[in-house]
Amino acid sequence: MRHIIHISLICILSINCDRDNQGWTYLFDGESLNGWEMKIAGYELNNNYRNTFSVKDGAIRVSYKDYDSFDERFGHIFFTKNKFKNYHLKMDYRFYGEHANSFKNEDEAWNYKNSGVMLHSEDPSKMFLDQEFPVSIEAQFLGGSGVKDRPTLNMCSPGTEVDINGSQATKHCIPSNSKTYHNEDWISVEFIVYSDSIVHHVIDRDTVMTYSNIKIGGEYLSDNFKDRIGEPLKEGYISLQSEGHPIEFKNIRVKEL
Repeated sequence: MRHIIHISLICILSINCDRDNQGWTYLFDGESLNGWEMKIAGYELNNNYRNTFSVKDGAIRVSYKDYDSFDERFGHIFFTKNKFKNYHLKMDYRFYGEHANSFKNEDEAWNYKNSGVMLHSEDPSKMFLDQEFPVSIEAQFLGGSGVKDRPTLNMCSPGTEVDINGSQATKHCIPSNSKTYHNEDWISVEFIVYSDSIVHHVIDRDTVMTYSNIKIGGEYLSDNFKDRIGEPLKEGYISLQSEGHPIEFKNIRVKEL
């Protein structure tokens, strides 16, 4: 299938564009959360429980300094100005600090240095109060504790199903073939998304994960989608995850394809 890149010269309302005018549009202005909405499990839309989401030093920051414990308060912050269908997404992320429950490594907690960006996310205003994850495809970010291999840019599928190498994935999360990043340095990642047909996860110019045939179904499917099982998931919002470990995101930009 041939895909033609469409260079848009018009920026999305209230978002910044790259100075090089090559079609990249910044979703985050580096100073505020304008254009973003948050949904934390157990709380109403845009209740920023204990300041989970904030802006610091040009980055969207996930922090648990005001938490007593994480207690499965899974959260997401959504860019809701536009849905996206065919696009190239770039961003930088870095884990920092200690897990909300003071876990030291992945043997103590599966969500140690665990977060991600959700592609084709459902509308946060339609999520249930206690819903933990939006129906979406998660490009999962993982960090190492200095000992074991732990690849990043994996694929997880809350409320969705995908094919890998021509067959439907049988597990909720599938590891990529990336190397492990043990420190707290910034990591630059890319995602090339062609609607429901194919998605590539890219890091250091290397495609470390590819999947196709994205459709509704599988684990963590909310009741809003029960009558749509098997339908292609063609588009949605972009959201960033708060899953128990402090993380920062910056340089979030997209080019429509």
